Amino acid sequence: MEAMAYLKYARISPRKVSIVLDLIRNKPVNEAKAILRHTPKSACESLSKLLNSAIANAENNFNMDPEKLYISKCFVCPGPILKRIRPKDHGRAHRIEKRVSHVTIALKEKE
Repeated sequence: MEAMAYLKYARISPRKVSIVLDLIRNKPVNEAKAILRHTPKSACESLSKLLNSAIANAENNFNMDPEKLYISKCFVCPGPILKRIRPKDHGRAHRIEKRVSHVTIALKEKE
């Protein structure tokens, strides 16, 4: 049985989020919290909130023990891209793509 938590439409690039997710994949929850607390990446703040939400889901919905939890799955998918225009010289325009992420974390209990 897995407890899931989702973060939709996070205004950060999926590439930046996947770097942090690779650090915490298959780790116990307490170790993952410590990694997120001490890693100087912009995705860590929103991912720590998402991890706390997944822990609360596991505890309240599935009666799992928070001490035995580990991150079984975590992945990021790209969301819709916000397209913006930046003026350039000689009347030209360049496109700026502001990327959006959908993040999923799943927790399981160790036997």
